[in-house]
Amino acid sequence: MAELRTLARPYAKAAFKAAQEHNQLAEWSEVLTIAGQVTANEEIRQLLANPGLEEQKKAELILDCADGTVTEQIGNFFTVLAENRRLALLPEIAALFNIYRADLERTVDIEVTAAFELTDEQQQKLTQALSKKLERQVSLAASVDKSLIGGAIIRTGDLVIDASVRGKLTKLADALGS
Repeated sequence: MAELRTLARPYAKAAFKAAQEHNQLAEWSEVLTIAGQVTANEEIRQLLANPGLEEQKKAELILDCADGTVTEQIGNFFTVLAENRRLALLPEIAALFNIYRADLERTVDIEVTAAFELTDEQQQKLTQALSKKLERQVSLAASVDKSLIGGAIIRTGDLVIDASVRGKLTKLADALGS
């Protein structure tokens, strides 16, 4: 995965720069996200690996799946990807592009897994606290996992805060086992 990310990085940076220059961050993000989801499909991956299909046709197929208007710049970007046989990198390119966009806009997506359903008030307090701590606008997605016993696990990017009872019991068991 690190190799794919390394290959995708220059394309993601180029796409981000083009989107910024034309004030089209949302449009590029939408098209790249959809294209990334399409190319992550195993059947599409096999189609992209087919040497009998022209590279430009592959790019057009992916762009046809992206609803909405595809600007000339986005079309040119996909042509470059096709010519360099890099369409399979689209999931990584989309992920990197969205990271760059979130960094520019000072936003962060946070996933909270709690032992019990969080009330709207709890979600709002958690969002405010995390916004203050991370100095970013927080978008919170909450889910329930009863196996946590109590507490919650908060994830964003490579940051994980495990405040669950299950996590504390695991740490205690590891400490006793040492």
